[in-house]
Amino acid sequence: MMSCCAHSRSAARLFSHFARRYRRRFEKKGLEASQRQLVEGLERAGFGDASLLEVGSGVGYLHQYLLQRGAATAVGVDLTPKMIEEAEALARKNGLTERTGYRVADFVDAAASFEPADVVLLDKVICCYPDAERMVQTSLAKAKRVYAYTIPRDRWYTRLGVALGALGLRLLRSDYRSYVHDPRQIEAWVTAAGFTKRYENQTLIWLTGVYVRG
Repeated sequence: MMSCCAHSRSAARLFSHFARRYRRRFEKKGLEASQRQLVEGLERAGFGDASLLEVGSGVGYLHQYLLQRGAATAVGVDLTPKMIEEAEALARKNGLTERTGYRVADFVDAAASFEPADVVLLDKVICCYPDAERMVQTSLAKAKRVYAYTIPRDRWYTRLGVALGALGLRLLRSDYRSYVHDPRQIEAWVTAAGFTKRYENQTLIWLTGVYVRG
């Protein structure tokens, strides 16, 4: 397996091409089905007046959506400078500049520099990192009250899709890969840290889990 640092550099290069497209897609179509499920789970767990930390925040629309519906502040961290540029522009457009903060960083490597938050979010992020345990454990350590994620379901067709994607990326000479990590193992790490599942839902491709401390 390639190093996480090399993988992160490749991911940053790849996703830089999609930043503006992601923002425009949200402005046209809104949240994806799996993200609506994530919001539903967070509503059950409670995010009113909460501080948010979104790991792999992309162009920022998910946590900004939550800010517009009652969360207090949000910090977004992403590998890709262009994603952060789009997130900052969207925050200005939404009047959320004073309630948001953004960092370009590999969260796992920079975790010590982030303050804990009431709610930690990882929307389709764990699957982008080769060392799932390291990503989960470092992000869990920052969650005061709620931990939420969306990951691929462990099904033959998701694994086939990831394998075909890897073939395409290899042809493009990109070192980035996505992963279908074991959902049962991820849940075991989360519950071992003292969290209890409050919500679970799924689409054809994605599995969403929301956990509360204690």
